[in-house]
Amino acid sequence: MPLDLDVVRARFPALADGVAYFDNAGGSLVLASVAERVAEYLLTSSVQTGATYAASELAAARLLEARTKIARLINAARPEEIVLNASTTINLRFLATAMASRLAPGDEIVVTAFDHESNIGPWRGLAERGVVIRTWALDPETLEPDLDALDRLMTDRTRLVAVTHASNILGGILPVRAIADLVHARGAEICVDGVALAPHRAVDVRKLDVDYYAFSFYKTYGPHFAVLYGRHEKLLELDGLYHYFYGKEKVPAKLEPGNTNYELAWGTTAIVDYLDDLGGGTGDHAAIEKAFGLIADHEAVIGGRLLDFLGSRNDVRIVGSRSVDPASRVPTVSFKVDGHDSAAVVGAVDADRIGIRYGDFASRRLVESLGLAPGNGVIRASMVHYNTVDEVDRLIAALERALG
Repeated sequence: MPLDLDVVRARFPALADGVAYFDNAGGSLVLASVAERVAEYLLTSSVQTGATYAASELAAARLLEARTKIARLINAARPEEIVLNASTTINLRFLATAMASRLAPGDEIVVTAFDHESNIGPWRGLAERGVVIRTWALDPETLEPDLDALDRLMTDRTRLVAVTHASNILGGILPVRAIADLVHARGAEICVDGVALAPHRAVDVRKLDVDYYAFSFYKTYGPHFAVLYGRHEKLLELDGLYHYFYGKEKVPAKLEPGNTNYELAWGTTAIVDYLDDLGGGTGDHAAIEKAFGLIADHEAVIGGRLLDFLGSRNDVRIVGSRSVDPASRVPTVSFKVDGHDSAAVVGAVDADRIGIRYGDFASRRLVESLGLAPGNGVIRASMVHYNTVDEVDRLIAALERALG
């Protein structure tokens, strides 16, 4: 059965305003049930955990349930592998800080030239400690990563490879399991930024065999909140970022200085329940995978419709693949129009109550390397499963008027 869009859209109250939201890679709309659970927590258990009175015990139980459900969402082995902080940017900076003492001058970290800066900047900052930073670039012709090039970059001093799961500019999905196999064979660890993938496809950290994986819930139908997964044994090795009496064994709390946000953690449980419902309500990771299968099929239709239109115009350059294969692409579509400033095109589309965006989207190294920064960067229309064919047709009509 295809995705029931009436059921889906009813869960997102903001859609009632009639705006066509195509800025989802910047931040998705929020499920009503998420907001309800945030309110529920604040109104019934907004106390500190760790005490013996009933409200405190309820708060602690809800936090544990949140970690447990998020673990199921990504198929982590245990809730202690779930680190919760305000954003992916913060989680990855905390991770780099907690890892720094393990790195000696001359140790190497491989970063990409095609990631969001969140998974580049924190690692590059370790160069101040003598860590050697190596850069993995895309093939300029295919705009695809070359695993042989990565293999040539790595040496016996390589300690970590930081890479994205999907590009927030190109929309392409990287072969993370193949990358992880290569990285582990060379004796290094892998850290994956899954922000641009998680709203679109099921994440299975055990199947991917990654050491660290991060994404943000505010781009995955929830609040401004984020998760960092780490293998339990890897988290134990990291330095603590909390009070001195939080020992190295106190995971994940030692990586959540000041405590995580309890009410937002409880709110995220509604995301998992929503996906479980879409996937048949079996309460296991198989339901999550089924839900994302339905999502992927629908996104291929709406993404393909926009890509077909853009590909039909001689004055438009699609930045990334024209494929609609759900295994290789998410419906984040970036493009450049000959003779048009990207900001002007977006401004014209705004008038039709359609939300798209222009810029470099914090993947500045990629946009600059492709020569796309002049004229206010690229235009990006980023779709998710609650978008409809009719909304895509509205966008196409608005672009036709704007471009002439």
